[in-house]
Amino acid sequence: MSDRIEREIKLAFASASTAREAVAALGAVRLRPRRLQDDRLLDTSAGRLRAEWCTLRVRMEAPDAGGESVATITFKGPPRPDVVMKVREEVETDVGDGAVLLRVLERAGFDVWFRYQKYREEFERDGTIVAIDETPCGVFVELEGSEAGVTRLAQALGRGPADYITASYRRVWESDCAAHGRPVSDMVFE
Repeated sequence: MSDRIEREIKLAFASASTAREAVAALGAVRLRPRRLQDDRLLDTSAGRLRAEWCTLRVRMEAPDAGGESVATITFKGPPRPDVVMKVREEVETDVGDGAVLLRVLERAGFDVWFRYQKYREEFERDGTIVAIDETPCGVFVELEGSEAGVTRLAQALGRGPADYITASYRRVWESDCAAHGRPVSDMVFE
């Protein structure tokens, strides 16, 4: 279980290959191979968590090369205001069976209100996690770590604060749907 303050940004890339080349140039060390993450956001029927800018997420990952499925439950507090990158409380732990956990949470009064998928590869450089996320609305490199570490790696990728995306994938998806004249639905691969 981890209980920490999360600091992160996303950076848009033209393609997965461009993102991989940029991450390779950083000299980042691979932590986890590319795998599908299938996330569900839950809330009460009254939308209490969304009203407070909090998130309750159940993440299920496809089995890796070793054949192990991974599931986690995460609570994220509201983002702190007036900061350049997204900063918020994060409490997370692994769970045995994500599908069973979802049934428990639904019986306890939580409903899935948004589902999103991405293929993710994870790397590490100087204590900062570097994730390449391939989503239905584009490719992003997510940097998570200390403020100095995130800033340093963003600069090494040729990016600055004007390039930082601090919106959640839900908000990124809403913007993409609006830009392409599509109704907002779950962000899943066809």
